Amino acid sequence: MPHPMSHAPQRQLDEAEFVDRARARLNEIYGPRADEVLRRLQRLVAHQRGAIPERPRPLWSERDQLLITYGDLLLDGEHPPLQVLDEFLETRLADTFSGVHVLPFFPWSSDDGFSVIHYREVNPALGDWDDIRRLARHGDLMVDLVINHVSRESLWFVDYLAGTQPGRDYFIEMDPATDLSQVTRPRNSPLLVPVSTRRGTRYLWATFSEDQIDLNFANPDVLIEFIGIMLYYVAQGARIIRLDAIAYLWKQVGTACIHLPETHAVVRLLRAVLDHLAPGTLLITETNVPHRENMSYFGLERLATASPDATAQPDEAHMIYQFTLPPLLVHTLTSGDATALEAWARSLPSLPPGCTYFNFTASHDGIGVRALEGLLPPHEIEAMLELMHRFGGYVSMKADADGKDSPYEVNITYFDALRGTRRGADPWQVERFLCSQHLMLALQGIPGIYFHCLTATLNDHEGVERSGQLRTINRRRWQKEELDELLDSRNTPTREVFLALRRRLKLRAQEPCFHPQAAQRIVTTPPTLFAVQRGPLDDGRRLLAIYNVTDKRQPLEVAELDEGSWYDLLADAPWDASAPRELRPYRSLWLVQRPGAD
Repeated sequence: MPHPMSHAPQRQLDEAEFVDRARARLNEIYGPRADEVLRRLQRLVAHQRGAIPERPRPLWSERDQLLITYGDLLLDGEHPPLQVLDEFLETRLADTFSGVHVLPFFPWSSDDGFSVIHYREVNPALGDWDDIRRLARHGDLMVDLVINHVSRESLWFVDYLAGTQPGRDYFIEMDPATDLSQVTRPRNSPLLVPVSTRRGTRYLWATFSEDQIDLNFANPDVLIEFIGIMLYYVAQGARIIRLDAIAYLWKQVGTACIHLPETHAVVRLLRAVLDHLAPGTLLITETNVPHRENMSYFGLERLATASPDATAQPDEAHMIYQFTLPPLLVHTLTSGDATALEAWARSLPSLPPGCTYFNFTASHDGIGVRALEGLLPPHEIEAMLELMHRFGGYVSMKADADGKDSPYEVNITYFDALRGTRRGADPWQVERFLCSQHLMLALQGIPGIYFHCLTATLNDHEGVERSGQLRTINRRRWQKEELDELLDSRNTPTREVFLALRRRLKLRAQEPCFHPQAAQRIVTTPPTLFAVQRGPLDDGRRLLAIYNVTDKRQPLEVAELDEGSWYDLLADAPWDASAPRELRPYRSLWLVQRPGAD
């Protein structure tokens, strides 16, 4: 049947449109210097034009679902890890994912890749650019633009220490007596790092760690440099550019130094460059902050207030990470109560074409808890944190303006986070975990599955002891032989979870109601259930996804089930409306109505 959603390629900005948008954004960032910076940007774009292949295509479809992984998460001791990953995708996950997010694969000095030494090189311990390009040929490749900070082992930092160009003016010097108490902190480490230079001791801004020195985007040289780096990644095959820690990009003393107007202007400028040179390339912002702040990176509120033109299109991020979902799902499935999840999902606005969510439950980082602010009362958040500690996890802290520390994220594998309920561990871990993944897959947006979700990985406490870093608990490196044995042996959680997720992902990719633009409506149910409708599409097709979020059988008290006949996608058979209406613990239904199919 014809697809009900648009398959038109992303519209390309012509030269005049691009110049107008770029000039407007540069005015917001640099004021009187805008024309000078624009001329430099135009030269860069003209130089890169021939290196960017034309790949006009629709932004997305229901087939879009990404694997999130490190380049060396899978090792065999013989081949470059990127080649081992490629072989695993071909043999174990063929036709399962539309693409892969390879976390920073550049030479790095700390934070498992997010302290970049060389932006245009591949870490030789992983492979080379040919290996990256091979992954890109198989599907969409997401690449990190680690834009806020750089390793102190980088050549730019060496330049800074020596007082030579270009790095001399790439960093933010600050008098340590400056009042920076208003600055929002994602860590509890010192904000200013003392550095010995030829000019004596200087104090540099370092939001995340003493090895990750923030870059000075008030210097246009830095912006031009990073636009060139972004376009280099696109030329190597990247289709999705992830803006790491983008919220902290611009600094202005006397403010919180997060989500500043100049930061949003930089994101919109990067979007304009991509829409002009590489239409169809997606921009995604990574901002682990409360939900409303996260939503600002679509630019919808600004668009609504600044433009009376109802046809104006969003021009900031195509996608934002749905940071609220991971902790809210843990709360739901460990409490057996979907009330908060339903209320939050019901509050999500309808998104215009060109905007969608990146849904995930786990990533290389921990399970952020800031996104729960205003959604759960403090005692519920505290109860969840205490439970995660009982299940073997840790809690990382951030520094607050009052000088105290507060929880920032839980460090635990998602599989172990769902080891039990508030009553303790129980035999339902696999079913509970799969429920979390299956529920995420039905929500509006594009899903991302972290490799360790596919493999039901347990907490890596030994790794934490070796590294001294709490996040290592969820960053285990698999020996391929060991993983193959677990996948090929019967009755292992790894095999059960892997096969179940692979089957559900393949099924999802064939269902048009899961197109990111298909409407979403939260269905009223008792708190023991969660239900969402996707669609109806233009042809009337709609999908009803229902989940039991408890460890007890629950009656299917869902009024929509009486609205005509349904087809059970999971059973590949008509749904028997006359059978007892109940759902086993942590089980789900994906039911479709196909008008005219009868």
